[in-house]
Amino acid sequence: MSHPYHRRLLKEHKSLCEDPIPGVQLLSNEEDLKQFLFGISVADNDLYPSGDLYKLSIIVTKDYPVDSPSVKFVVQDQNDAIPIHPHIYSNGHICLNLLGEDWTPACSIESILLSIHSMLVHNTNNSRPPDDERYIKNAPIDPKRSRFVFHDDNV
Repeated sequence: MSHPYHRRLLKEHKSLCEDPIPGVQLLSNEEDLKQFLFGISVADNDLYPSGDLYKLSIIVTKDYPVDSPSVKFVVQDQNDAIPIHPHIYSNGHICLNLLGEDWTPACSIESILLSIHSMLVHNTNNSRPPDDERYIKNAPIDPKRSRFVFHDDNV
């Protein structure tokens, strides 16, 4: 069964394929456009080695675009890693307002990718969130079921 907003998802997919975001590549997507895997690379930031590709999973909920997708970094093999960032937990969950309370139906998969890529490009802090160890012990599998504590809006 296709998604209620399948035409919107088709339009977003077409836009991402025809006009890709620099540093972001679509690695795979399901035919029904409910699951995407993107590769994100970061240039000109010494915290992220040149050539490293961080894998970002985006799973579209049944209520998209009213509800934000489920978004997290994933490790699929021994060459993959979760990027170090004060708002990215070591399990791949991302503490970002856009993925929660700041989401509106005007947001898109592209806006998520731009925000996360920008977070990495502008990061100067080589650390995890202060509560990383405690959070990952109790975190749900789906990051949308988390209640994040925002420690620092300046990162």
